[in-house]
Amino acid sequence: MSVGQPAFGLSFDPRALTDLLQAPSDIRDLALAQLQDVVNADLFGTKLTGDLSGYRKLVVDARKEWRVVYALRPAPPTSAHRTEIQVVAVRPRAGNDVYDTVGQRLGMARRPLSARTHAARSRSPQLTTRGPVPKPGPLPSAMPGLPQPAHGSSQRHAR
Repeated sequence: MSVGQPAFGLSFDPRALTDLLQAPSDIRDLALAQLQDVVNADLFGTKLTGDLSGYRKLVVDARKEWRVVYALRPAPPTSAHRTEIQVVAVRPRAGNDVYDTVGQRLGMARRPLSARTHAARSRSPQLTTRGPVPKPGPLPSAMPGLPQPAHGSSQRHAR
């Protein structure tokens, strides 16, 4: 679809533009090339989950150290496109820097959680519901068919 008009418009959070300008030149070039492919609908990033659901990420470099996080959103009425790619951050992945930065830029009060982290931290519904407490059953020694304790001389004490 790269022939003719791009499929999407492109906008940057001003802080993401600063991220891009401060990135190493090779990362900047790779990120811009990937964003061009996204705008032309030749590439779609991986969907993020959890608190960042609705956003996508691009792995910028072969070492997988840099990420671009963006969202698809309606373009302004003055745009030639109905939808635009809005870049939220271009940051290193190390220490979850990129995801923490996105969370801050979106006004989240705490670090964004992935779906896996959210699931691991949530309590099982079985732990929170109170049902009837089962009554203890008979002792195993009182159940027919099970081996009985030995009643012999081994239990008597010599005097």
